[in-house]
Amino acid sequence: MFKPLWLHAAAAIAFAVPLPAVAETRPAKEAPAASEDARLYAFLDQEFAEELRQRPQLATQLGSKEGEDRLDDISDAAQLRRLEWRRASVARMKARFDRAKLSPTGQTNYDIWALELDRVELTYRFRHYAPPFYSFLYSIHSRLPDFLINTHNVQGAADMRAYAARLHAMPAVLDEAIAQSRASDAQGIRAPKFQIERVIAGSRAIVTGAPFDDGPASPLWADAQAKVGKLQAGGKMTQAEADALLADTRAALLSIKPAYERVIAWAQGDLPSAPSGRVGAVSLPGGAEWYAAALKLNTTTDLTAEQIHQTGLSEVKRIEGEQDALARKAGFADRIAYYADREKRNPPRPWTDALRAEYLRGANAAIAHNRTLLPRYFGVLPEYRMEVVREPSFSEVAGGAAHAAGPSRDGARPGRVYVHLLGDTSDPAPDATIDLMCHEGVPGHVMQGDIQVRQSAGPKFRQSARYVAFGEGWALYAEALCKEMGAYPDVASDFMRLEAELFRAARLVVDTGIHAKGWTEDQAVAYMIASGRASPDQARSEVRRYITLPGQATGYKIGMLKIMELRRKAERELGARFDIKSFHDLLIGSGSLPLPILEREVDAWIAAHK
Repeated sequence: MFKPLWLHAAAAIAFAVPLPAVAETRPAKEAPAASEDARLYAFLDQEFAEELRQRPQLATQLGSKEGEDRLDDISDAAQLRRLEWRRASVARMKARFDRAKLSPTGQTNYDIWALELDRVELTYRFRHYAPPFYSFLYSIHSRLPDFLINTHNVQGAADMRAYAARLHAMPAVLDEAIAQSRASDAQGIRAPKFQIERVIAGSRAIVTGAPFDDGPASPLWADAQAKVGKLQAGGKMTQAEADALLADTRAALLSIKPAYERVIAWAQGDLPSAPSGRVGAVSLPGGAEWYAAALKLNTTTDLTAEQIHQTGLSEVKRIEGEQDALARKAGFADRIAYYADREKRNPPRPWTDALRAEYLRGANAAIAHNRTLLPRYFGVLPEYRMEVVREPSFSEVAGGAAHAAGPSRDGARPGRVYVHLLGDTSDPAPDATIDLMCHEGVPGHVMQGDIQVRQSAGPKFRQSARYVAFGEGWALYAEALCKEMGAYPDVASDFMRLEAELFRAARLVVDTGIHAKGWTEDQAVAYMIASGRASPDQARSEVRRYITLPGQATGYKIGMLKIMELRRKAERELGARFDIKSFHDLLIGSGSLPLPILEREVDAWIAAHK
């Protein structure tokens, strides 16, 4: 799972690499259009440079030093300024360029830049439905420390001084977040009780420990010490310089405590009246319209909640049938008998440090093995280092969803998969490790990220334009592809692949159930346990994620189904001419695309190869 994009338009990572195989088969009209494409890309790069000046955290994520001592301005006024700038940018593009004179690739980039305006318009219109503390996974109280720890790369003293400057900037951002949450509250848009409790607990964890008290180092202080220690060990500074940097960082870190105390005070005041039970979009004023917008943003389609709900029910039934067939192949009556035997053989155990170390070794080995299988299925291969690590303590929850981050542009920061190892071994289940690493690692998210940061053609904004249905659809397709690649060594691991797909199908039912049909949290949890085969901790964590991030969970299966449909179409129409390497390079190298544009790209590829 990659971090959500629709909350902040194009805030997350996307993927775009040049594909010679595709370029060679473009229609002849592309050659004379090359100069017009170049002119468009120069314009778009200039516009994107301005966007990065407005969004320094995105610049850092992409490996730029632009504004590395600042945090994003999240105020309503700043959001409106960015929207107005984008309106003007699209108007300038349409005035300066005739779309018909561009190559098909140029037209795709033209269309996506224009489409991003529509998405930002929609996000801004419904901004009060996603206040900064609302998301179970991406609340700003934890996102800011996570950003500094995992994204702000320190390669020298200047980077560490910028780290301290960003710490000093955090109180103003947190205060703005409180103000926006109060504004949403006043409109009847309330964060659920469980989320308010999570904000309180998470905020306390961030400002507990040294230098705030006499305990062990707090997460940010431990990170700062590690970053400075690495610089010193690398001979980049003296002990005296390191001491001075740490002293400055310590003072900056102490400045955030009062702000977090204000967050806690706001949350404690909000807690007694915070809603619980039936807390989906349907319970909010104007919530149905908001949910329709969320579905559009996350699926890049016009599918209705009812259509998605019925698709989920149909997919659950289909996958259960495949599980029954696989269970019979393994000598069991059906999937229920298989599950009973599995639970008897693999009873959940509480996570211990030894079990965690064993899990991480197995997960890293799975990614390494998958990389060896790629050359038969891809022409474009990942190059940078990848690793599986434990989720930071201030954001780790029992049953929490694993997620991934691509490497930095220079490869200094490796691609990473983050896993939650709290609670017990029912989630993440060790026998599901291969499937999870196919999704989050190779050939899923981290591989996409690796290819993305090494892109050398096309406009630079494509590095950040990301669509849930494409990214998560690709990662879910990657799980099925791993079966074709031979990554699953036995029936047990293949059965867990089907369980993971079943889980994503159940999400379609539950997300729409919560937000369009008025399901309560407990109803949704019960369905995820019974039909999604989730553990109780995982079911609770996942449902809370869906409640506070409407529509995002629908992108996975909707995207996968479209990719599978397009592959079947290509195989059917090309027959013996179908080349799996070329097809996959088209998908992973075309950049993150809205599904309608992806379909257009594949249709053009099919026509060219005919």
